Amino acid sequence: MRPRSYKAIVDEYATAIRSGALTAGTRLPTHRALARERRVALATATRVYAELAAAGLVVGEQGRGTFVRVRAGYDGLEPSRALPVPRVADLSFNQPLAPGQGDLLRQALRALASSGDAEALLRQHPPGGHRHDRAAVARYLLDRGVDTAPENVLLTSGAQQALDCVLRTLTRPGDVLAVDALSYPGIKLIASAHGLDLAPVPVTPAGPDLDALDRLCRARPVRAVYTMPTVHNPLGWVLDRARRERLVGLATEHGCTLVEDGTYAFLEAAPPPPLHALAPERTCYVAGLSKNVAPGLRFGFAVLPDHLLRPATTQLRTAAWGAPGLVTAVATGWLADGTVARLERERRADAAARQAIARAALDGLTTTAHPGSYILWLALEPHQRPDRAAAALAAEGILTSTADAFATTAHRPNALRLALATPPLTDLPAVLTRLRTTLDAIAP
Repeated sequence: MRPRSYKAIVDEYATAIRSGALTAGTRLPTHRALARERRVALATATRVYAELAAAGLVVGEQGRGTFVRVRAGYDGLEPSRALPVPRVADLSFNQPLAPGQGDLLRQALRALASSGDAEALLRQHPPGGHRHDRAAVARYLLDRGVDTAPENVLLTSGAQQALDCVLRTLTRPGDVLAVDALSYPGIKLIASAHGLDLAPVPVTPAGPDLDALDRLCRARPVRAVYTMPTVHNPLGWVLDRARRERLVGLATEHGCTLVEDGTYAFLEAAPPPPLHALAPERTCYVAGLSKNVAPGLRFGFAVLPDHLLRPATTQLRTAAWGAPGLVTAVATGWLADGTVARLERERRADAAARQAIARAALDGLTTTAHPGSYILWLALEPHQRPDRAAAALAAEGILTSTADAFATTAHRPNALRLALATPPLTDLPAVLTRLRTTLDAIAP
């Protein structure tokens, strides 16, 4: 057998995996066995697996080997929503919608259509939005403990664009961004797109290890710290006031900017003050209405210190100017008339009910969750590898997310992240029972 180039071997494996000839969870030859089988150098075999891993096709586990990766759920990069059987439930992505929201939208659109100057919605808005729309967001944020002038608010097409705008303003390629060792997958996408160096901070049950963050900042030039202090995704923690004050103190001592993500903060009815309230001069606050109102609304905002407003506005103008006028009109109207506040109250009750169902269905398993959130972290047994577990669940029509999507370190915890918001509440007990039965059936 003639030696083949590493690229040909990569293409061969990639084709077999994508076609299903090599199924999720299949153990591949060791690096040495592959080198011997294909008559290539060990370094070439290692390069083959590295390219397959970079493409999201395989996952390596220290001491266990290399396995074909499940691609049925959300992996944080390019999600494949295809399932081998009819879909039973999507536990990979939170898309909370309440009964009657379609009617709310119809009413809002009718009101806009009959307003005095409907044509204004078709005109170009200034980057970051009109002042009166920014003021609506500023008034809303007061209930979250964020006291800001309308001029310091920029409106965006969702929280992800707000986060992207803030990081493009703050950083340059090669800058160090401190993140939790388990964090929101979107931060990894942004860091990769802009050439940022993610520096993971170990996590504890109470939040990020602040001693480790201190050591990191002393050892490396950390430009910014991305953090979710109120209802963390995926671990659900709410930092207490003492930890928030220490985090602010570390940022001040080391000259870092805090990027505070408040996407799920509405689920905590009475949280400690946000970081922005403790240090508005060095905190950028980002959030949106995707989880508390509707994921398709794509309305977000960033609150920035004075010195970042001009460059952030330039970045926003370069990207997409901000939120569309029609979306902004619907969103700010719902902020003003109390619809958003009402939906948030309903979401808190709904999320608490879903967590109660999950606790009952998964009793005895190792889980981590905020008692009133839509997120649950499920630790697996050693033989239940995340890719293997996700593949088994996909075969039952259940989409899940593996720990890979959330890990910012080379170590991938043996866990799944369950998003509880999307299945109908009445279906959730049966879905989670089926999930548990499927996991129990995975042989050691």
